[in-house]
Amino acid sequence: MPGAIYAEGLVKTFGDVKALDGVDLDVPEGTVLGLLGPNGAGKTTTVRVLTTLLQPDSGRATVAGIDVLKHPNEVRRAIGLSGQFAAVDEYLTGRENLQMVGQLYQMKAKEAKARAGELLDKFNLADAADRPAKTYSGGMRRRLDLAAALVVSPPVMFMDEPTTGLDPRNRQQLWEVIQELVAGGTTLLLTTQYLEEADHLAHDICVVDHGRVIERGTADQLKARTGGERVEVVVHQHEEIEPARAVLAGFGKGEVAVAEHTRKLTVPVTGGAKLLAEVIRELDNRGVEIDDIGLRRPTLDDVFISLTGHVAEQKEEEEAEKEEAK
Repeated sequence: MPGAIYAEGLVKTFGDVKALDGVDLDVPEGTVLGLLGPNGAGKTTTVRVLTTLLQPDSGRATVAGIDVLKHPNEVRRAIGLSGQFAAVDEYLTGRENLQMVGQLYQMKAKEAKARAGELLDKFNLADAADRPAKTYSGGMRRRLDLAAALVVSPPVMFMDEPTTGLDPRNRQQLWEVIQELVAGGTTLLLTTQYLEEADHLAHDICVVDHGRVIERGTADQLKARTGGERVEVVVHQHEEIEPARAVLAGFGKGEVAVAEHTRKLTVPVTGGAKLLAEVIRELDNRGVEIDDIGLRRPTLDDVFISLTGHVAEQKEEEEAEKEEAK
């Protein structure tokens, strides 16, 4: 039986750009799917299709058991959406924005007012509740937008890079809100550029690139497929990077990655603590002075770069959508 969010063979092109090239998704009820990928990979287009804002060229999708193409109005009543940019009325106060959303969903005025107050407290906006939104900082507007998406406690939520622009404290607070929602049965599709966020929140992860799902699994499964452990070394001086690279290449099971500005070198290895001791001895024999050295498991950053070969690229998908809209 398909999950609360289901997609099969979604295709969408904008001119010469194929934003989606056969995307398949299946998100069980009450879970979080993290959708990861570089800029232009197709994440936002996927969200726009699933939330009825964009029609695919081909493929099918259901949300909360409702066909996205056949019954878009019913889908809209079953979902909450927080996009990449805060969609609030800057001339209304924070409280008025939330009350308006509630009334658009046909909540009674008293109920909408109570819900607005509850969300303003939850998102630390109570002190600014009666100020026009145009006086809010960027982070405050983002929190107000997220609160608006939660006014009706929808069974299915879509959050497209929800914590962009939030400071670490507010990001952590949003994570807690998301965990509460999911514990209560909400299904969430989350796109994010913060790999720590996906690691912390997502039950399953799909990595997309060039409009295709190129890998999927839990965070631990993806890390295991990337393979082994990593030795990380921070050398004392830039001049020591090359001799350190030569040492690590002799012990590593892959390419040595070098971050010049931090003087940090990283290489995948097998052998654990015993091998680390050998690396330290060899660096000492070569006269390489180190500031730090350690052994760690692969992170989602390693997975991301291993699968896509890059961290970010030009936002071709977004530019294509703009051209299509003209």
